[in-house]
Formats: sequence, structure tokens, C-alpha cells
Amino acid sequence: MADYLLAIDQGTTSSRAILFDRTGNVAHVAQQEFPQLFPHDGWIEHDPEAIWNTVLATCREVVKKSDEPLSCIAGIGITNQRETTLLWDRHTGEPIYNAIVWQDRRTADACQRLRDQGHSELVQARTGLLIDPYFSATKLSWLLDNVEGARKRAEQGELAFGTVDTFLLWRLTGGQVHATDATNASRTMLFNIHTQQWDDELLALFDIPAALLPEVRDSSANFGHTEACLLGEALPIGGVIGDQQAALVGQACFQPGMGKSTYGTGCFMIVNTGDKAAVSRNRLLTTVAYRIDGKPTYAMEGSIFVAGAAVQWLRDGLKLFDNASETEALARETRDGHSVYLVPAFTGLGAPHWDPKARGAIFGLTRDTGIAEIVAAGLQAVCYQTRDLQACMRDDMEATPGKLRVDGGMVSNSWLVQFLADTLDVQVDRPTVLETTALGAAYMAGLHLGWYRDLDEIADLWRCEQSFLPQMPEAERERLYQGWLAAVERVKSAP
Repeated sequence: MADYLLAIDQGTTSSRAILFDRTGNVAHVAQQEFPQLFPHDGWIEHDPEAIWNTVLATCREVVKKSDEPLSCIAGIGITNQRETTLLWDRHTGEPIYNAIVWQDRRTADACQRLRDQGHSELVQARTGLLIDPYFSATKLSWLLDNVEGARKRAEQGELAFGTVDTFLLWRLTGGQVHATDATNASRTMLFNIHTQQWDDELLALFDIPAALLPEVRDSSANFGHTEACLLGEALPIGGVIGDQQAALVGQACFQPGMGKSTYGTGCFMIVNTGDKAAVSRNRLLTTVAYRIDGKPTYAMEGSIFVAGAAVQWLRDGLKLFDNASETEALARETRDGHSVYLVPAFTGLGAPHWDPKARGAIFGLTRDTGIAEIVAAGLQAVCYQTRDLQACMRDDMEATPGKLRVDGGMVSNSWLVQFLADTLDVQVDRPTVLETTALGAAYMAGLHLGWYRDLDEIADLWRCEQSFLPQMPEAERERLYQGWLAAVERVKSAP
């Protein structure tokens, strides 16, 4: 009997492969970073071959680490950075341009024109999204209009479009499968989340040939088999799910009103809304949480573009420390109530502001400000931004989480998680298994492969490692947060 599921977690700054056992515990991990490309201000790209090579290398490494025959691996689940857009040749599999990353802002002006033309209501009604460079549609339009010969080749059926999951499926199956799942499709701004179909009117609006598009499948489904030559044996791929939805699954947030917040490159807070596609009054997103047996479950999401990326900038850009693990000790050195604010709008502001032209800044510097205060401000910014989302969700929904489950690399920092609980004034639960994004992909594959009977069985596997209770006095909490709101107003672009 197979003992493991292999999860591919393809993220914004690295690719990872993780083997999980049946109880959701991590057996082996392999990880490789890859370069971020910044050809112009606000542009962010990835080399598709770097994505593919790091995925393949980490899969091979983790299989080797396991020291077990491949027959011990039941199958594969894939989770991925969402919205990142690729175009490749259907015959050769070669990309025609770099991947345009979800953080990329190059289509900000095109999005503004669409808003000025009055298309916002149609897009939100069909997709649950706001017109923003974040999503795939305008990225894909840009590729078709700016890569020589791309539009003609697309219309002739020579090219294939996909988010990262689709590109990986294509490569893993040797070009046999051109598919995505409903969660990734729901982030393209081309997919009707109510009919669960690509939307012809939106394809016309963005001038996208339908021949480019992948088939949309359930999040837990048959996505084909890997080519045997890649890992030594053909393995079934049983799950595909976007990274933030995968974390929702990995955190077992299966009941309406349950929510999680993930702290990776960005920060994403999602609350399960069940079979209701709730519409936000506060510029949050309605999205597909997962789709099983043809039935979609929906969620409301707030997206923060920069979380862990701010720590990476403090490390690599300002060189304030050598390793992210040092940030907790540095933050503990700060005096209580310091008033330094770092607004990490390096690629604009996400929810609820949606200001792609905002830029980052540090406020409140004094003569006694040091490295510790700046590092703490970078961590605190993540918590303040989460409170921005919490306030919107409280206004939008009848019930919001009285507790919040958190995950992602940043939450190993207990100072950060305690400040988050203080800022939100709610209990914050950190799970035993922090690899919840990869775990969610493994669960989707395991569900398809018969490892798990249903979502209830998966929910029973969730365990809390530590709960953080709010300790900060109300007056201090509000003073700090009002300072944050004032700082954000100062970085916004002119209307």
C-alpha cells in the first residue's frame, strides 16, 4: 500500500516538493529558490524554464530523500502561485515570453481604461473580481499584443495559455493534458464563477481567442499521469488547486464562516462562504474556494501583495540581517509603542485600496530609530494590512471568524503572531503542520485517489500547535492602527 502523497508547491520565489503521510504530517521536503526578474518599474517576470527546472529538481530530490520505491507514492497534488500568466507553443512546449507574475503592474493603464469605459460591474458580476492588473486577463492581452506574431498564432490554435498549474501539467504529462481547476480559472477574470464556464462576453472584452484556454476541472480530479521518464515511473495527478485555496483546505476551513490567513510572499485572508458567492461592498474578492464533484464552494478573499516579500527586501535590499529567522529577535528588541511605519506598497496596494500606482515608504523615523524598529515595522505592516481586510469582512458578512487560523513561512515568528492577535483582537491559531498550502494540494489528490472518504475525515486531521490570545490594551491597539491608516493615505497615488 502506498504511504505518501507528493505535493508540488510552486510559489512566487521558490518551488517545493513535499511528501506527506496519510495523517498529513511532513515526511520529506525539498526547496529551490529561483530569480525574480524586474525589467521595468512595476514589471515582475519569471523564467518559465526556471519554474519547471526547480519543480522537477525538487520532486527528484524529495523522492531520493525518501529512500523508498516510487510505488510508495500514491499520487501527486499541485498547488501554485495564481494569476501568473504563461503562453507557450502547443507543438514544442516552449514559452514565447517570460511568465508575467501576479504582482506585475504593467497593465495598470489598460485596467483604468476598462474601468473608465464602465466594465467594472460586468466583470465583478461574472467573475467576483475587480478589474486590476493582478489578474490574468490583461496580462494575456498584453502578451498577445506585444509579442511578435503571438495574436496570429493564438488565433490559429498554435499557442496555449495557462496559469502556472496548467503549464506544469502540460510539462509533467508531456503535453497530454491542457487543463486547470476551478480555483485557478476563477482568478483569470475570464471565468464565470456562477456558470463555471469560460465567459464568451469576457473573452470578447479582453480580446482573448477561446482556442488558447485550458479545460476546467474539479480541484480533486483526474489530471492525467506524469511521464515515466521524469521521476522513474508514471504517477497519477489527482489534485490541482491555487495556493490560497489550498491553504484553506489544508487548514480544514470547510464550514461557512471559517477563515485562514496565509503569510508567504503576499498575505491572503480567505473566509469560506459555502454555496453562496457573497458580493463584497468593500472591494474584496469573491472566488471559488474549491470544487468537488462538480459543486463549487465559494469564499471571500482579501489580497495583500507584499508580506514576506517585505522581509526579503529588508534582507536583500537593505541588508539589515542575513536570515529571516533573525527578525523575531530583532523585533523583541524594540521599545513598546514605537511609531515607525513601513508601508510595503512596492507593487501598489491590494485590497481594499486597489491602487496599483501607490509606492512604498517608511514613516516616523527619529534619531533613535535603528534596525530593530525598521524590521519590526515591516512585520507589523503585515498585521495592520490583515486588520484592513478584517474590517472589510466584518462589514460584508453576517459572521466572520471569531478565531483565525494562520500559516505560511512568516508565522513561525511567534512575535509576529502575537502582534497579529493583538492587532485583530481575536484568537489566532497556529497549526502543528505549517505547510498547509502543500497539504491542501495533497488532500485534494488524496480525496480523488480514495485516501480520504470526505472533507470531514480531512478536518479531523487538523491540529493546533499554539493559540495566541490578544493582550494589548484597546487604547494602544487603536493608537497604533490609526497611525497605520495615516501612513497608508500618504502613499496612495493621486485620484
